[in-house]
Amino acid sequence: MTTLAQLRKAALSYPETVEHADDSGIVAFTVRDKRFASMSKDSLVELRLPAPDANEVLATHPSAQPLARGATPIGVRVPIRDINGQQLNHWVRRAWLSQAPKPLAAQVAAGNSATPGEVGDLPKAIGAPATRALTSAGITTLAQVAALADTELLAMHGVGPRAVRILREALA
Repeated sequence: MTTLAQLRKAALSYPETVEHADDSGIVAFTVRDKRFASMSKDSLVELRLPAPDANEVLATHPSAQPLARGATPIGVRVPIRDINGQQLNHWVRRAWLSQAPKPLAAQVAAGNSATPGEVGDLPKAIGAPATRALTSAGITTLAQVAALADTELLAMHGVGPRAVRILREALA
């Protein structure tokens, strides 16, 4: 079952994401003060998505509802229990990309095509998922890795204990 913890991990894996919680029980995630995802106390996830993405979510999830500001569609609302973790990760990424400033979104999108061993001085042995995750976060050198704690690295979707061990060995 998908949870707030998974939403939190997915949202916070993107650069410049900030979590906000208010007295009404809403947990929201923003990038440079623009909300891209939130969850209400009644476990409804709201994702700010462009129309084509919102339409895809609405077609895929019968329990999803359009989200609008006045008459303007701005995304979808779906019960968290009705979306699996992989789908949630995908839609949170799409929501983040749609709300992030263009240069920041381009940096993260560049991570999609990052090839192990061809990004800065990051070791090839960390693998494709870790290379993409680090590149998406704007991390392309071992010097940048050195400034991060293991917990920060492990919080990135795609960076596991093996990749952290290889990075630390390369720094040693």
